[in-house]
Amino acid sequence: MGAVNEVSEGQQPDEVTVDKDQQKERRWRLVLGADEGESGLSERDMRLSQALTALYGSGDSESGKKGRGGLSRSSPQVSRWLGDIREFFPTSVVQVVQRDAFERLGLKQMLMEPEFLSAIEADVHLVADLVSLRSVMPEKTIETARQVIKKVVDELMERLERKTTEAVRGAVNKSKRSFRPRFADIDWHRTIQQNLRHYQHDYHTVVPEKLIGFMRQSRRLADLDEVILCVDQSGSMATSVVYSSIFAAVMASIPAVKTKLVCFDTAIVDLTEDLEDPVSVLFGVQLGGGTDINQAVAYCEDKIERPGKTHLILITDLYEGGNEEELKARVANLVRQDVNVITLLALSDDGRPSYDQSLAEEFAAIGSPVFACTPDQFPDLMATALRREDVLNWAADQDIKAVRPKT
Repeated sequence: MGAVNEVSEGQQPDEVTVDKDQQKERRWRLVLGADEGESGLSERDMRLSQALTALYGSGDSESGKKGRGGLSRSSPQVSRWLGDIREFFPTSVVQVVQRDAFERLGLKQMLMEPEFLSAIEADVHLVADLVSLRSVMPEKTIETARQVIKKVVDELMERLERKTTEAVRGAVNKSKRSFRPRFADIDWHRTIQQNLRHYQHDYHTVVPEKLIGFMRQSRRLADLDEVILCVDQSGSMATSVVYSSIFAAVMASIPAVKTKLVCFDTAIVDLTEDLEDPVSVLFGVQLGGGTDINQAVAYCEDKIERPGKTHLILITDLYEGGNEEELKARVANLVRQDVNVITLLALSDDGRPSYDQSLAEEFAAIGSPVFACTPDQFPDLMATALRREDVLNWAADQDIKAVRPKT
């Protein structure tokens, strides 16, 4: 009844005066499904009921079985349906309803049609669907898909870029002051404090005469930390791939670190050269297939030149289809060489992931911290890793449950 509550409580202010009994009856009618022309529901409520019935069915049929949804696969009808649910529900609910439609009614085929694609409410899950379907899309649909993906990527970049840049940039030395700082390095608190005497009453603002900021350390290329994001692109890791690609693109723009992005299933694709354009990165991903983690870690191992300066972020559910014993030996060897190996079981908001518990416990025993992480937590995780602080302590502070070695 949550979706119905979203409508009744947030979408129709004219119904605030309706007494509670009538409102309760209205909600139950919407939950159970209303027959066409049934009294007691407004025209708008009937449209809402029809939109829900199209997807979830209309309750028990005469045979006693749950009635099926009746959403046709014609593009115009589906587009109208998408327009209706966007009118009735907030974006977060729209995305849930859309995912239900894909699963219950097989609407992924509709993603092949540009008209349908341009009408849909895009989110990270839809991006993953589009990436997985890219190889079978008709040419006329690919450009529309690219535009939809770009819109989501731009929104995620706007949300995540500043925090990631501020957390990861290790080149700022806050122990020294500069009176000719770059804009990004201005210490606004001290600057305002030192310029209060220049307050302009007419404009209600301070006009700073002297800027105070942080002194940047000059770091040679050879001194830079290197981050390798090694990402499992099997189907179960789809949203993690999307977020990893975006974070890799952000981190590649930060001069303080060198960033590589390697995606794998049973094959390996190095997308480092494409990081300037995260949309192109996503179009270079091949979601689905098997998993050979050992082969991917071997590829990354071969790229490591300075182990003590390298952070290998392995993003996988650890369902290994390759040589598991060789994989464990390889990771143990990297840890002995002082490579900072962190294993993320997921980089997404999708809740607790499914993963290979036994291999996760063995990775933890080897010395690689193992846990799942949300996109909002990832920038702080990277800052902690780059400072070589205890990642498990950080995880505990974030109320993240890390995998422990088997006792």
